[in-house]
Amino acid sequence: MKLLAVTPGEPAGIGPEILLRHRLAHPDQPLVAVGDPQLLRSRAEYFKLPVAIEEWQPGDTLPTHALACLPVPLERTARLGTLDPANGRYVLNTLNRAVDLVLDQEAAGLVTGPIHKGVINDGGQPFTGHTEFLAERAGVDQVVMMLAADALRVALVTTHLPLSAVPAAITPAAVEGAVRICYADLRRRFGIKQPVLQVLGLNPHAGEGGHLGYEDDHIIAPVLERCRAEGMHLTGPVPADAAFTPRALDQCDAVLAMYHDQGLPVLKHAGFGRAINITLGLPFLRTSVDHGTALDIAAQGGADAASLGHAIAQAFALSAPTHET
Repeated sequence: MKLLAVTPGEPAGIGPEILLRHRLAHPDQPLVAVGDPQLLRSRAEYFKLPVAIEEWQPGDTLPTHALACLPVPLERTARLGTLDPANGRYVLNTLNRAVDLVLDQEAAGLVTGPIHKGVINDGGQPFTGHTEFLAERAGVDQVVMMLAADALRVALVTTHLPLSAVPAAITPAAVEGAVRICYADLRRRFGIKQPVLQVLGLNPHAGEGGHLGYEDDHIIAPVLERCRAEGMHLTGPVPADAAFTPRALDQCDAVLAMYHDQGLPVLKHAGFGRAINITLGLPFLRTSVDHGTALDIAAQGGADAASLGHAIAQAFALSAPTHET
């Protein structure tokens, strides 16, 4: 089993704690933390978690008695629950080093902990989110954010946009790119030979024949027709309020929503604590937790490591060489 690179995320949040808790529960998994080893040691001591940290470099043997850590130094000592813009650069440095590991095939995949986009921007580093950052680092024009909880998978055409900006972003190229990426990675990553993708409309009732908007009939539907002509199994545009019934979900392998809050509230309601984030369209595997930094409870201890555990388990499963190519 190849190793996974794990970034603990925002140093003032729960990311380091949940990584340590996961390691304590799964001491045999081949993981490498990419971050500040002294930060992890201090969190282990603070939360009384008996996890040793050993510095590691590519090519080294993984320690069996400790969590391996590829050292990336903090910019400034981190205080639990208190954001520091100086450490925005540290967070980006951990991501860059972790991406180097997967691009150099030193790791089979990347698992990311929760970050705080605002403090990174406050530190002078323009940052929209993990998804966009990883796409730029990988040199790909488009990626797709997918959240998964058990058998429910919801992907997005647009991600972190104001609602007012969404309609202009629903272009034929954006929709078609998202459809193709989803379809390809359902085959490549998930091993589904003939996936069925349910594509949502943008407007209520999928536009109701043009009475509630033109995008569904004039942008989304023609894209789906072109892709169906190539043999893809697609349904839609489907009204969003009808797409998440048990019957509709039983007949598809994933749902493609047009925007963030069209699909993700349903996903998180159905699987909060079990849901994970998967970035489709990258040349490497990346999964992530589905929650934030939880600064309000960061110093209390007892943070739930379940989502990180699911993200790591899914990364190991998806990195297995048994899927369609």
